[in-house]
Amino acid sequence: MVFGTFVVDTSSSPHAKLRPVPIEAVRLKDRFWAPRLRLLQARTLPTQYKICEETGRVSNFRWAAGKEAGGFRGYFFNDSDVYKWVEAVAFSIAGMRDEGLLGLVESVVDDIVGAQDEDGYLDTYFAFERKGERWTNLRDMHELYCAGHFIQAAIALYRATGRRKALDAALRLADHLVDVFGPGKRAGTPGHPEVEMALVELYRLAGKGEYLELAKSFLDNRGKGIVGGSRNLIDHEPFRQLKEAVGHAVRSLYLDCGAADIYMETGEKELLSALENIWRNFTGRRMYVTGGAGARHDGEAFGVDYELPNVAAYAETCAAVASAMWNWRMFLMTGEGRFFDVLELALYNGALSGISLDGEEYFYVNPLADRGGHRRQRWFDCACCPPNIARLIASVPGYCYSLSEEGVWVNVYAESVARIELGGKPLTLEQRTEYPWDGKVELELDPGEERRFAIFLRIPGWCRGASAKVDGRPAGEEAKPGSYLGLQRTWKAGDRVELDLPMEVEMLESDPNVAENAGRVALKRGPIVYCFEQADNPGFDIWDLVLTAGSKVEAVWQGSLLNGVAVLKGEGLAFDSDWSGGRLYFPKARREPRRVEFKAVPYYAWANRQSGPMSVWVRCQGA
Repeated sequence: MVFGTFVVDTSSSPHAKLRPVPIEAVRLKDRFWAPRLRLLQARTLPTQYKICEETGRVSNFRWAAGKEAGGFRGYFFNDSDVYKWVEAVAFSIAGMRDEGLLGLVESVVDDIVGAQDEDGYLDTYFAFERKGERWTNLRDMHELYCAGHFIQAAIALYRATGRRKALDAALRLADHLVDVFGPGKRAGTPGHPEVEMALVELYRLAGKGEYLELAKSFLDNRGKGIVGGSRNLIDHEPFRQLKEAVGHAVRSLYLDCGAADIYMETGEKELLSALENIWRNFTGRRMYVTGGAGARHDGEAFGVDYELPNVAAYAETCAAVASAMWNWRMFLMTGEGRFFDVLELALYNGALSGISLDGEEYFYVNPLADRGGHRRQRWFDCACCPPNIARLIASVPGYCYSLSEEGVWVNVYAESVARIELGGKPLTLEQRTEYPWDGKVELELDPGEERRFAIFLRIPGWCRGASAKVDGRPAGEEAKPGSYLGLQRTWKAGDRVELDLPMEVEMLESDPNVAENAGRVALKRGPIVYCFEQADNPGFDIWDLVLTAGSKVEAVWQGSLLNGVAVLKGEGLAFDSDWSGGRLYFPKARREPRRVEFKAVPYYAWANRQSGPMSVWVRCQGA
């Protein structure tokens, strides 16, 4: 029986504080996310399918099924790109039914299932002459990674449509994994974590304990040298002993997702302790101001503490997506606002920058400064990021609300209508807001009949001076930044909650140990991190811009710019680029800057116009 399409279903998880609200329950009507969801269906998902066909990613399944000639094309992990696309389509049609996309995804599922072996094995790279190589190189060959993505896609499609073809294939594949790696069988762990969270989600759906135990064994086997003891693969020590975000950023964060899922089913305190240690290290010492993750191109990896270069940043789109996924799980586990704060940061900034405003080009790498050479591309040979950002955007309605025994939690502020089942009875919530550009939010409730429960309103960590009213009267409860404001009442139809989240422009500075940002500041307003692009600042090189500690900066709405954004305007200083006369080193001398007016735009929207310098962090006098 299908109860709804969830990103993660913790409805029966004994160690999760919150349970999700399905994607189908929330209809977004805002100016920020709703257009992106429509664009995703109209342009992004169809063009991604077209490219997957062009590059052989879909035809590989027909070849492996013996339906087409030609041989395998592309990288050995290319199946996973198709699976992520299927999952994105599932989330998308759960929110907005589209018969064309439904027919398209069903044809792709036919191709996928046709390539599955009788024993349940599914990976097109290892068809025909490569069959003897199966499961011989867990470190490098991504078989378990691909399996995990298929299982997740199949679950999402079943929940969205009720159709079992992909799910039944996923169950056969999972049973095959149990046959190969189950108790008393081969000891294994994947070089690229992913399958762990997929197996836990399949356990939640199917109730088969072997899937949870297999996920746990893959986690338990890390640090034993099964995949070479590599630090980059997070195999250098047991997971429960980790105290830092380390290794390949995407693999590391996916592993954290799996560990969080396992904890919510088992309640093992050692896992919770490790997750907390890793999270504090990540957010306190190794995360970009945009929510991006991964400092190094070498190994696509985290660096050491405070290693956060700007021009040389890697900050892979997939890593920001993975951070959002992990923090969603941590939030469901605990109900603590700090986790949703990081999710929001990654969602609106480090992840969203990974896709162009027209929905057809992508960043793999997301630097925080550039001279104009870094541009989005239509696709990549290694194309993990495009379908990953697609599935994240498609799943946004599923993050908007969550539930507990006490009541309903409001996580994402966006103009919307939500029809939720709370305590076995219907509850309609209508939001009216211009968030993320304005912090005023109004909620109107219809609980069907008068009844008592709590509304928990997220007070973002960036917000100071938040206040709430119920039917025009002050709520009375204190609104603390980084927490949830609980309003326990007997509610009736037509009751209104007004929330005011003041959005001041913040001038942020880094911990002094982030050497590259010494004497520099970044601008942030509400959940949006800003950057300076040359396109908005003629007359001086934005790398020569200097703000002052007392600079007055104001937000101005520009509906015709970058699909509609609030820009930041102010006055700063600029030194001419050629003032040094071409010398690299010279005696210290006083320089006289000139006053200039500047404009900053949301980081997610950069590189959608003509190329030119960009920077998030700029110099500041008095910083």
